[in-house]
Amino acid sequence: METLSNTRVLSPNPYFSQVASEARINKAAEALKANGIEAIVVQTGEEARAKVRELLPEGAEVYNTTSRTLDTIGLASDIEESGTYQAVRPRLWQFDRTTQANEARKFGAAPDYVVGSVHAITEQGQAIIASMSGSQIAIYASGGGTVIWVVGAQKIVRDLEEGLRRIEEYSYPLEDARAREAYGIGSGINKVLIVNREFSPGRITAILVKENLGF
Repeated sequence: METLSNTRVLSPNPYFSQVASEARINKAAEALKANGIEAIVVQTGEEARAKVRELLPEGAEVYNTTSRTLDTIGLASDIEESGTYQAVRPRLWQFDRTTQANEARKFGAAPDYVVGSVHAITEQGQAIIASMSGSQIAIYASGGGTVIWVVGAQKIVRDLEEGLRRIEEYSYPLEDARAREAYGIGSGINKVLIVNREFSPGRITAILVKENLGF
């Protein structure tokens, strides 16, 4: 993710790795609910993993977006490898990106369920997501039928300004390093989604975890 200021940050700011207090977590959860986003607070990543499995019907079509959070708690493998769901991501990678790019774009644009994370949640109940390609932004915003976010409590910020700072100063350098190791290219803050409110109450659920999870 190329930084908003167009200046590459070389190391993550440790300020944004601190898990929020219980009071701030509860404040963010109540604000999310007021904005039409269901909020569930759990203690651990394992509890979040169990809650997501509870929310996903057996046999459902599920797209898990690229997420260090999902990888860390085992949800990515639950979705892609358990055989319990119709996993979109493995099927998406079967398309030839040279000759079937258009088909792949359409195939991943409107899954029934989307599971992923965000880069920041404000105390006013806004969610912020940054992306290099924008693939998850469209399905979070409207393409996905039901959206579930698993969010470590270190991602709770005071306001939008601090949330954007968190992306630049913390999420970006970590994701950039991950992308260089995994793909041989850097990342970029090319597109940013801010969800102020969900138009269809209940469509989005945010599971707030009282641990440091993901970027």
